[in-house]
Amino acid sequence: RRRGDVAIKDGRIARVGSVPADDADTVLDADGLIVAPGFIDLHTHYDAQVFWDPYCSLSGWHGVTSVVVGNCGFGFAPVRPDDRERAMRSMTRVEAIPYDAMQAGLPWNWITYPEFLASLEALPKSVNLRPLMPVSPLLIWVLGWERAKAGDLPTDDEHAEMKRLLHEAMNAGAGGWSAQKLHPDGGVSIQRDFDGTPMASDVMHSETCFVLAEVLAERNDGFIQMTSAPRKGEDNHVFMERLAEISGRAVIMNVVQAFDARPELHRAQIKWLESCRERGLPVYGQGQTTDAGFTFTFEDWNLFDESDAWCEATTGTLEERRAKLADPARRPALRDATVWIVLGPIADIVVLGPRSDETKRWANHTVGDVAAETGKHPVDALLDIAVADGLATTFFSMPSNSGHEGFVELMRYPYLLPGVSDGGAHTKFLTAGRYPTETIIRAARDHDILTLEEVHWRLSALNARCAGFTDRGTLEVGKAADIVVYDFDRLGMTPVEKVYDFPAGEWRRIQRGIGYRWVLVNGEVTIDDDKETGAPAGQLLRHPMFS
Repeated sequence: RRRGDVAIKDGRIARVGSVPADDADTVLDADGLIVAPGFIDLHTHYDAQVFWDPYCSLSGWHGVTSVVVGNCGFGFAPVRPDDRERAMRSMTRVEAIPYDAMQAGLPWNWITYPEFLASLEALPKSVNLRPLMPVSPLLIWVLGWERAKAGDLPTDDEHAEMKRLLHEAMNAGAGGWSAQKLHPDGGVSIQRDFDGTPMASDVMHSETCFVLAEVLAERNDGFIQMTSAPRKGEDNHVFMERLAEISGRAVIMNVVQAFDARPELHRAQIKWLESCRERGLPVYGQGQTTDAGFTFTFEDWNLFDESDAWCEATTGTLEERRAKLADPARRPALRDATVWIVLGPIADIVVLGPRSDETKRWANHTVGDVAAETGKHPVDALLDIAVADGLATTFFSMPSNSGHEGFVELMRYPYLLPGVSDGGAHTKFLTAGRYPTETIIRAARDHDILTLEEVHWRLSALNARCAGFTDRGTLEVGKAADIVVYDFDRLGMTPVEKVYDFPAGEWRRIQRGIGYRWVLVNGEVTIDDDKETGAPAGQLLRHPMFS
């Protein structure tokens, strides 16, 4: 840290140090405030939302100036016109993006991936976009829906065509490629298609990933984002290491999560990541560092999909799901299922908003309280309330990583990427886009975990290095003027609220940032005193065409 001035000209940092105020046309007086590089959000799903929300909020409200889209292998290009409906349906469960909002908000003025980038570039936007090539639509384009969903191994010619399309995408500006490879045999199939089946990338073969990694090696460019738990007989660590070895590029592994009940899991992941670093393998873990809780109803909830029983019971129409969750014959399997990846214990879930005379007495009780008073199993207590309310009961749960000790251990590993905002996804029950604000507060202000310099290096510079942002991420002469100016002592977040600001009257849950005096994107003020200015200062950061 240092005291000084930052001069901006033509969207870039022109001088740092002592700059006379009368040299400037406009002066922002940041005396007593923190001036830092804009945050880079590497894991988002704003591929649809950006078409109606130029700030890619929540991210743009919390100091983020650049977002990476196309994560987890999911996206909307390349997609043939006849496949558009199916592509939108696929996103309704795996990322819980409202179908009606997508149907009303997506212009679909593209077919190929380069055409999709052209559509993104033409959008007025207030954050920068860095696109990845998602693997699922690539598989479907080459193999067709049936073969891709069946997990067919592409032929040599089909692999060659996938490589050609990835080269084409990267020539147009994609920064690499992404995939979710959570094969059902791997035991961690937590995000599924709208009908409960695996996504196309979940069942793809590792050979296909290695073929796509060759493209990055041939170009000596780009990075890979991977969420994986391969099929039985494959070691996930070996798989990730092989991707790094073949590509020679950064591989961002999602996700490192500190499970309060099983700390040995994240400790083993960190130990492995450090061993990769020591061996020169550029494998980075992205940490789930926010403890944003889940506010949800069983009208929309889909994050128990690691259990086949829960997945089956929560697919179908609203009435079908209500009938299945009420079915006594299904309850034993639901009680016995392991659903611990996302939430803490079911008994700790709070009945936040009961909707009927039958259930209102349980308001603000935990499911454990209800179970104790009624003599029921916690799963039965939870579902009996939900069913009585037509699945409209609002519940609240802290995530499985809400403890302090795990957060400390993740933050103190210097090469762990904070975040996993999942921005644009799970919009009806998750507000993880607040993570930059939360990280500064928890790690540097309220607890002596990291210095402020270390926090900002992790929120900006390290992310920039991994994802190839060579012209932003630090405050240096010649770099893009993506800058946050905030009040360290006032920094905070608004309470969670429900707003109807999506197309087709759809709603979401939000939390705004507090204490952001200014946010600048490419030298223009996009946030002024926590309010949007509407400046369309964002750019499509085509890679490698931007320096």
